[in-house]
Amino acid sequence: MGVPEIPPIETCFHGRHIQPQILANLSRDSWNLDGYLKRGGYSALKKIFGANGENPMSQQEVIAEVKASALRGRGGAGFPTGLKWGFMPSQLPVQKYLVCNSDEGEPGTFKDRDILRYNPHIVIEGMTIAAYVMGINCGYNYIHGEIWDVYERFEEALEQAKKANLLGGKILGSSFSFDLHASPGYGAYICGEETALLESLEGKKGQPRFKPPFPASFGLYGKPTTINNTETFAAVPWIINNGGDAYLKVGKPNNGGTKIFSVSGDVEIPGNYEVPLGTPFSELLKLAGGVRSGRSIKAVIPGGSSMPVIPGDVMMDIDMDYDSIAKAGSMLGSGAVIVMDDSRCMVRSLLRLSYFYYEESCGQCTPCREGTGWLWRMVRRIEYGEGNLEDIDKLNEIADNIQGRTICALGDAAAMPVRAFIKHFKSEFVQHIENKGCYFNDAQ
Repeated sequence: MGVPEIPPIETCFHGRHIQPQILANLSRDSWNLDGYLKRGGYSALKKIFGANGENPMSQQEVIAEVKASALRGRGGAGFPTGLKWGFMPSQLPVQKYLVCNSDEGEPGTFKDRDILRYNPHIVIEGMTIAAYVMGINCGYNYIHGEIWDVYERFEEALEQAKKANLLGGKILGSSFSFDLHASPGYGAYICGEETALLESLEGKKGQPRFKPPFPASFGLYGKPTTINNTETFAAVPWIINNGGDAYLKVGKPNNGGTKIFSVSGDVEIPGNYEVPLGTPFSELLKLAGGVRSGRSIKAVIPGGSSMPVIPGDVMMDIDMDYDSIAKAGSMLGSGAVIVMDDSRCMVRSLLRLSYFYYEESCGQCTPCREGTGWLWRMVRRIEYGEGNLEDIDKLNEIADNIQGRTICALGDAAAMPVRAFIKHFKSEFVQHIENKGCYFNDAQ
């Protein structure tokens, strides 16, 4: 498929040499089953089923390791994975479903597609382990429709796993069976929201559902369903092979293991970097080659375009984990780190983000349907010299009337950047209004 060669990836954290758990030793053919097996692939699944002669692990033993690991959902919410799996009664005698959310549509996020492109079997193994824990025999991986090559790659990996009896009926000679299917989306950002994803899987228009009921009780086709992100499933095999306590020690309390950060924007080496949770942002920035052309850092969006922006000087003192980012007034989100240097106009940056959320609103909720367009038009007026000082307060008022008032979090995703940009960079909005347009690039 013309996939470029990927060199081995290594990272360093506080003087401790850390081998990545998901992106380790990847190359052009690493997606193949043979390549995955050479790297120790499916050893966690074999361990659970006792395929190597050891005693099989019970469902309770497996979920205990996941809980001990403090693995939190890597899709954005950061909900404890072991706790989520515990919501699904493993012995419930009804049809249940397992769903992987690979609908990666958040601007700045590109980690899941690389996991599926270069290491798809680690996701298959993680999903199979999760299905065993919860007594589920059918699963789906919903893959973003604009990365068709990734969908095809995952389909090939599924066929390889089935032929090797690592999927399907009586896996590895056990009594457990699990069928896993790939399903392409169609590029709608809203389908990254879990209930909109379920609607799309059912062949309906991708719009969020009211909650409750939650997917754990009423999910796909009205049946109990557990949904996790691609990276979350990919973390599970390492936990089973090495133990939950070992995974937790790689990160920090309440933030176990490694995290893949998609670093983009004004850096010398954009890309995916897998580092332990709790790594200082300054260290992550060094891995990405620092700010481009030796310029100064101005602002950072730490978790995808929907997260509140943080001034660059503040960000340099923050650790990359859920709790530290939250304390700083933002969220870790999907781990998409967007770096902006001192050549960037903050009004123009917000204009681009606001247009995205206006364009991607599904239109189901009035505050989002009407409010996102209102926000975009007002920011556009300010950018092009047609705004007035009252617009700044009005933007905050509109954002406040959207946030927390919609069925899903897309309204929040549109509102939070507006409030944060104004909070930290209000002077630029004022100068745009007073100077009747964007002065910024001329001032550099």
